[in-house]
Amino acid sequence: MKRPERYIFPAMFIYEPGQEIAVVFPDLDCATSGVNDEDALLSARELLGITLLGMEEDGEEIPVPTPLNQLTVKDNERAALVDVYMPSIRMANVTKSVNRTVSLPAWLNAAALERNMNFSQILQDALKERLNVSQPGRA
Repeated sequence: MKRPERYIFPAMFIYEPGQEIAVVFPDLDCATSGVNDEDALLSARELLGITLLGMEEDGEEIPVPTPLNQLTVKDNERAALVDVYMPSIRMANVTKSVNRTVSLPAWLNAAALERNMNFSQILQDALKERLNVSQPGRA
């Protein structure tokens, strides 16, 4: 069976004075937090992705999300939909290497070979720096 590309689940954002914003996914029994709305949303997306990926990998049934209008919220809570694009989450956890063909000027290739440079490592390091990532799935 084809796995969904995108999941959308409701989350409760809970605001308490002097505390981080708590984010709870009532359908998934998991929670996270953030120092502000943006951080809380990013943390919620990351948690949603890894939680659902784990459920997929374990063969667990993904629950049907509760409709947003069926959630009861208190004065210090806000309900919001959080989505996650699963192909990028799934691929972030694939650490096998893939071959890429690159083109270089002959003089640059010769200079690098003369210095015994590891082309693969240099390309990986440059891509990580340019993308501002340090490990799979982390921005």
